[in-house]
Amino acid sequence: MALTWLSEPTVEALRAGLRTVSPDLADGTIVPRGLEPSDDPQWCAASAVVDGRFVVKFAWAEPPALRICHQVRLMAALRAAAPRLPLPIVVAVSRDPAMLITRRVAAVPFFDIRHMVAPADRQTIASDLATVLADLHDSQVLKTVSEEMGPLPEPMAPASTATLRAGFGPMIRPDQRDRVLSWCDWTDRVLAAPGRTVLVHGDFHGDNHLWDRKSLRLRLVIDWETAGTGEPEFGLRCLPGDCGIELFTATVAAYERMSGTTLDVDRIMAWHLRTVLGDALWRAEAGVALPDHRTPAQWIDDLTARFTALGT
Repeated sequence: MALTWLSEPTVEALRAGLRTVSPDLADGTIVPRGLEPSDDPQWCAASAVVDGRFVVKFAWAEPPALRICHQVRLMAALRAAAPRLPLPIVVAVSRDPAMLITRRVAAVPFFDIRHMVAPADRQTIASDLATVLADLHDSQVLKTVSEEMGPLPEPMAPASTATLRAGFGPMIRPDQRDRVLSWCDWTDRVLAAPGRTVLVHGDFHGDNHLWDRKSLRLRLVIDWETAGTGEPEFGLRCLPGDCGIELFTATVAAYERMSGTTLDVDRIMAWHLRTVLGDALWRAEAGVALPDHRTPAQWIDDLTARFTALGT
């Protein structure tokens, strides 16, 4: 079947697509998210909640349409390869136009509940995170999914240290510049040799794992469109900032117990550094506010505190 996508980023175009893919939803109440024009075809995609019960992912350019199809195939393969993974329940899929419809669950992003995490909750939450990651990173899962799908892509890498060295200096305080250069040199040394290869989510940050607000238990992992092959440490790279160091180290310990493998915390932090600074750099260059509406210099202070807490 031919691959197509919506003609424009409008609710009307989405309704027209739904009439083809799932006619019962076409006249429902649509609440879009990210439905904005983009000059870059890579980002011509969005999602919407329909009637408060369904989530629709769709695109109006080829690259994100391909990612939707990749996500559909991957989730189907993962249901067989890793049945414990909390994957979205698929309601309908289509290539013409590219669309994925899943059932909405009563859960919120981790960012919405992390302020509620008390020390007594830490081990349970760490166990939930570690269970998902260890199951996904199991070597048999990669083997089974690759046999079903063929060669898998690598997720998009964060900014290189060369890019960070060249662009980050003007955004921060003079007393921070040597620190960033030193971190970049350290990152190059830490990541000089490749790590082992597993299947990684690709974008495992706090908006992509959803939690029950009352029980503080993990309910769902979403947005698998950039999943592919990488090293386990790359898969955990968002946790030091998203979770805080105490929960991060508890998750690492739980992961190692469950998987019987060792994680290199220095490698996680090297990927974390490139991810955090790369995010700050592109946002500053594009004139887009940082997610917490603070400054790149404040993010450097946060990174300093994390490295200090880890003794790195």
